[in-house]
Amino acid sequence: MSISNLDVPNTSRFRSATIAIFCAAIFTSASLLFFVQPLFAKLVLPKIGGAPAVWTTAMLFFQVVLILGYVYAHLLTKFLPLRWQIITHFAFWIAALTFLPLSTSESWRYDASTSTALQTLGLFAVGVGVPFAVLSANAPLLQAWYAKSGGPSSDDPYFLYSASNVGSLLALLAFPLIADPFFGAAEISRAWLAGFVLFGVLLLSSGLIALRGSRQMEVHTNAATRASFPALKQIVIWVFVAFVPSSLMLSFTTRVSTDLGALPLIWVIPLAIYILSFIIAFAKWKRLTLASLELPMLIALAIGVVLVSKIVSEHDAPAVILLYAPVLFVVALFAHRLLYELRPPADQLTVFYIALSAGGALGGLFNSIVAPLVFVRELEVPITMMLAGGLFLVRAPDFSLRHIGMGFISGILVLVIAIALRGVDILSSEFARAGAIFILLLTVLLIFRTYPVRIPAVLAAVILPAFAADNSPILQDRSFFGVHSVYSSAGYRVYKNGTTVHGWQRESEYDKRPTPLSYYHPDGPMAQVITSEFGNQADSIGIVGLGTGALACYRQPWQTWEFFEIDATVDKIARDPSLFTYISECTPDSVTHLGDARIVLEQKPFEFDILVLDAYSSDAIPLHLITLEAVQTYTRQLAEDGVLVFHVTNRFYDLVPPLARIADRLNLNVAHQLLDAKANQIETGAATSSVVILSPDKARIDEFVRDGNWQIVNPDGATPWTDDKANLLTALKLLKDKAH
Repeated sequence: MSISNLDVPNTSRFRSATIAIFCAAIFTSASLLFFVQPLFAKLVLPKIGGAPAVWTTAMLFFQVVLILGYVYAHLLTKFLPLRWQIITHFAFWIAALTFLPLSTSESWRYDASTSTALQTLGLFAVGVGVPFAVLSANAPLLQAWYAKSGGPSSDDPYFLYSASNVGSLLALLAFPLIADPFFGAAEISRAWLAGFVLFGVLLLSSGLIALRGSRQMEVHTNAATRASFPALKQIVIWVFVAFVPSSLMLSFTTRVSTDLGALPLIWVIPLAIYILSFIIAFAKWKRLTLASLELPMLIALAIGVVLVSKIVSEHDAPAVILLYAPVLFVVALFAHRLLYELRPPADQLTVFYIALSAGGALGGLFNSIVAPLVFVRELEVPITMMLAGGLFLVRAPDFSLRHIGMGFISGILVLVIAIALRGVDILSSEFARAGAIFILLLTVLLIFRTYPVRIPAVLAAVILPAFAADNSPILQDRSFFGVHSVYSSAGYRVYKNGTTVHGWQRESEYDKRPTPLSYYHPDGPMAQVITSEFGNQADSIGIVGLGTGALACYRQPWQTWEFFEIDATVDKIARDPSLFTYISECTPDSVTHLGDARIVLEQKPFEFDILVLDAYSSDAIPLHLITLEAVQTYTRQLAEDGVLVFHVTNRFYDLVPPLARIADRLNLNVAHQLLDAKANQIETGAATSSVVILSPDKARIDEFVRDGNWQIVNPDGATPWTDDKANLLTALKLLKDKAH
């Protein structure tokens, strides 16, 4: 019996089963897609390290493959009959099985002499390229198949995109909350393989249902090729609208991480909100219209102006974080609902999703690569908020020069009045000023909301840089690790990266050998180790994490000091005598090894008497630098009686217990000191600091313990962190200390 002679089942049971199977297939595919990204990144981290090119290249890889998957789905549905679409895609699924379970080659080694970006692309392509490509194609492909299945609403299959995003959201939350804390990467990889096999069953079932429901596929093999193609203008609009929420989500992620620190799951919140807006926007809710979202959108834009204007200082960031989430949600919901209302007929579905993926990828490209290279400040939020106001232009393209002129006039008035409000005495509170400016902005937006293009909304966002706090920094630069600022304050030269202060120096000591300050103060634990009898007798000292280079001024003339720093901008700042003079005065001939310290130490032999690991005081903990395998690497580069010095002062994490567990497993001796700086010490430039020392020589640790400042640390019996399994949540402090 030929396919064309089959009757299309029309029973309610079959129709329900059709929806259930297609929803299950697209849900499972999206879940696997969001699981594999953090999973494989975790697998390759110890091999590549934490260099900026690794993360940006990895993200770029996934976004590019996603676009290629959508293009593949488009070509498959346009040039092959349904029968061959199913056969072809299922064959790729079988091919993907040969790459599972996910792993990296044991023989693979990083080559420092060649491009990190190319090596990362190659590692991802070989390890996860085929499985990820197969999964990337499923959102548009399964919707296209459903359009031919004869199932309910098969003429408008976009509701399946909600099921896809539900899977994405649940996987996004499940990986950091369930999978990563309780299971190792190898275990998660095997579970992911089981999910991929289940998806294959659902994929084949969906294909057979679509084939059975399509009566005349063999007769109309080439019918799809005669389908209409959207106009170029329409494609550009789709790309632009998709770009805005993607860029805003990434912008807010950067801003929240900067203001509050890279707490566990901090990056999940904006992405979860972004996906949730997709789920709601693409659901068939007739009451959810763009008209009903206009007022919330105007309010969100006004709040967004206040949030990114730095009217409220960073010290109040925990309070205002509650406002970041609704602003992102409303803007993303407005944009995604706009995309839903601009959705084309089912025969243009694949082109529509290619445009959406391209817009999302451009958002990632702008925020992760272009912005850090072009801007010395974080201007992504102001720019993206301006473009968010521009979404009104998409709704009402019949704007005129009169509307634009009125918009500019109203925007200038807002600017003048807002600047005046900042100097009003009765508005002494930061929150009072923020509230006043918010009311002003919202009033102007509402007065002019009848204009088709809402230009005031655009201009209100354009003036954001005028509100930005200006500390008149001596230097402001930006790398892939964030914004670097050097400024003068109360007689001190201060270096700040994000919200973390990495050191300071007295400006009165620029014409002589400076005294190390902050964590490196002579009273501090690190100085105690380096200036001890053992430290003064040491021949070779290594420092991972350069900062301002303050430790350099403990160097003895006969000693060799070497620094390890991942960010070239930090090295440039530390070695510039017009900014800081620790290096130029104390170790001008020292060498800085640029790159991920673990990778460098694994590839070149050293023999340090003291190796200081000063890479954990910022809020973003480089987890691959504090695992069992990492400490093994450090120990191999240590003299037999040498000492590892871990600077673990941190606002959010207590890293002493994890280090004690690792020391116990490696038969190392461990002690800890917490210097709670007193008022008189703070007056001389000291700061509270927490330091852990490890050594294979028990006598060496005992020498420090005997002085009364250091205490032996006993392991708590928990499993030590490894490259395969490390849960940063277990080190999260319930209460912030005052280290910063």
